[in-house]
Amino acid sequence: MQTLSSRLGRLSESQTIAMARLSRELKAKGIDVINLSLGEPDFPTPTPIKEAAKKAIDEDFSHYTHVSGYLELRQAIAQKFKRDNNLHFDADQIVVSTGAKQSIANVVLSIINAGDEVILPAPYWVSYLDIVKLANGKAVFVNAEIENDFKVTANQLEKAITPQSKLMIFSSPCNPTGSVYTQKELEEIAEVFAAHPNIYIIADEIYEHINFIGEHHSMGTISSIKDRVITVNGLSKAFAMTGWRVGYMGASKEIAKACDKIQGQVTSGTCSIAQKAAYTAVLLDPSITYSMRDTFKKRRDRVLSLMKDIPGMKTNIPDGAFYIFPDITYYLGKSYEGKPIKNATDLCFYLLDKARVALVPGAAFGSDNYLRLSYSASEEVLVEALKRMKEALAQLK
Repeated sequence: MQTLSSRLGRLSESQTIAMARLSRELKAKGIDVINLSLGEPDFPTPTPIKEAAKKAIDEDFSHYTHVSGYLELRQAIAQKFKRDNNLHFDADQIVVSTGAKQSIANVVLSIINAGDEVILPAPYWVSYLDIVKLANGKAVFVNAEIENDFKVTANQLEKAITPQSKLMIFSSPCNPTGSVYTQKELEEIAEVFAAHPNIYIIADEIYEHINFIGEHHSMGTISSIKDRVITVNGLSKAFAMTGWRVGYMGASKEIAKACDKIQGQVTSGTCSIAQKAAYTAVLLDPSITYSMRDTFKKRRDRVLSLMKDIPGMKTNIPDGAFYIFPDITYYLGKSYEGKPIKNATDLCFYLLDKARVALVPGAAFGSDNYLRLSYSASEEVLVEALKRMKEALAQLK
């Protein structure tokens, strides 16, 4: 007798979380595993943010807040959007959630009906697809190639649009590729969607401040489509606050009200103490994030340099976030002790077993012949990880 819902059959376990779980299990057995699977900064949360949380506890800020976040926080986020992104929102257009992932889920559940199509430029972040499945939507993939820095073109998107298209979700800087869209590229994409007024766009900007090429550009500033752009952001990456679980979005009042309604029946407002910490974080001068950004850039350059010494490891130069997404086609069809490497997933498990390095297979992001390596670890750890990988890959014949 089937006791669980059919909904569960449509969902996959997050591969980033799955690889992290396998790493923890091996470490619990005393095995020395280097985990480069999770996108989590290895820096401490900045002191002013921690102090704000302590103060909130001492002042007993421990009661329910507004579902969308307490008013002063939403006003501060609106101020941040204007300061950093030239986006103009009122407080009632802001919804604070338990992480940016919930913000995205709220939006998708608010917009998508069964059978509606959601355009996903691939590679995409792992949870986009399963959130679409949860809403009974249909994902339409638009493949970006390494030769174009994993960025889709306006022409590709135009070809993917049908009468059933309702939403596009993309990130810039991108997880898993680190690609960053320029203003010109965003304007070209916006021109496509301007001709299709029934399609919304979720712009996931969680890596906004981890950008190695200068100014960040927001899709929501483009006047022809700004009312249909939902801008999602959060504190996990730039402020090293992954465990605090605070994300937020800015959107039209209609979308914000819909997300508030859904959130009110699922989680209500996020942790009141985390909200107080978030208030301080979004009002801090963004320069507080620069040292972490610069460290990530240094690590990126070191990893790319080491990868050049690994035969067949094809990479681009990511302009943001903290991931390398190499093409590993060279290793497909090779084998070790008679066991073939048929795909990137096989290669990931081989590297976990032989090199004791945990990575994420590209299939989780919609691109089979790739791996995602997170360089959110110390340079010393990264050097050791690449050494192990090089030695293990050399044993494939």
